[in-house]
Amino acid sequence: LHLTELLEKCKTLKSLKSFIYASSGSVYGVSESEKVTEDIPLVPISTYNKTKQVAERICLSYKNYFNVHVIRPATVCGMSPRMRLDVSVNMLTFQALKNKKITVFGGDQTRPNIHMKDMVRVYQHFVNNSNIESGCYNAGFENISILQIAEMVKNKLGAEIIVSESNDPRSYRQNSD
Repeated sequence: LHLTELLEKCKTLKSLKSFIYASSGSVYGVSESEKVTEDIPLVPISTYNKTKQVAERICLSYKNYFNVHVIRPATVCGMSPRMRLDVSVNMLTFQALKNKKITVFGGDQTRPNIHMKDMVRVYQHFVNNSNIESGCYNAGFENISILQIAEMVKNKLGAEIIVSESNDPRSYRQNSD
């Protein structure tokens, strides 16, 4: 089903109290703000981010029929059946396990993270509390630098850290207060 078709079907269900949409913290794009909260303007920089932004708007247009909870997760990390090795925590851990070396490009870049188990708890919270006001909600644990992540992995797994130049200075911060 297309998202609009799904929402239209949901609209006909009188017992439906809320709809949860899994968006992404990446809808903010790159922001210099230290506190990237739900009320700052969205500046998506990729097709993925733009489609998430449009989908959020579509979902929120149904808030007169049921509560709409748009969840904007930070980068989800941790073990999963479909392991993503392109996210910082998982990638650096994989490098440490495989090579006993971690290559960090730059290192000062900040990344917001949330563990898979915590993300599940966020969704459970909204499922169990369908009366929460409609809106967008950030979900994250902490904003830490790539080098700090590498240091944490090193301390757990004993790997060597190799820092090299980066041509990607982007930093992402997300406030999940």
